[in-house]
Amino acid sequence: MELNNIPYEVSYRNIKYPRIELKTGKLLLVLPFGFNPEIVLRKHKRWILKKIEFIEECLKEAENKEIKERTERDFREIIYSLAERISDELDEKLNKIYFRTMKTKWASCSAKRNLTVNQLMKFLPEYLLYYIIFHEIAHLKQKRHNERFWEIIAKEFDNYEVLERELFIYWFRVA
Repeated sequence: MELNNIPYEVSYRNIKYPRIELKTGKLLLVLPFGFNPEIVLRKHKRWILKKIEFIEECLKEAENKEIKERTERDFREIIYSLAERISDELDEKLNKIYFRTMKTKWASCSAKRNLTVNQLMKFLPEYLLYYIIFHEIAHLKQKRHNERFWEIIAKEFDNYEVLERELFIYWFRVA
């Protein structure tokens, strides 16, 4: 597979280093002003092709994923219940929970201890809701996705890599 056939967008920003994003399944090059996109494409060709192959596999798997039908009320009750339980488990206190549609994330947790939940999570199975909420509250213990963070996650989810992949697959199903 050649990169020539793969559509991509370039976003020039006031940054120091180029980066490659495939969060939504589309190739985006985020580059410093004046940077030649061909350099990034050539340098990271193998990685990009591998990621695109992974995305194509996930797209196929997404077709067979079951969507949960929940009322907004039921969804919020589940989230509040999970957040309370997990906060107690991790001995971390949340401030507020917000619900909104997000373009690239299932959820986020701010330094002010506010949990923002993507409305699209409503369609996920409950075990993935639990994983996402746990993941976000774990960020109150460790901000970055570093080794210590993944150790916290692995204590509760020894299969977290499988769950991360499944969330990626579901993203294509519900987004």
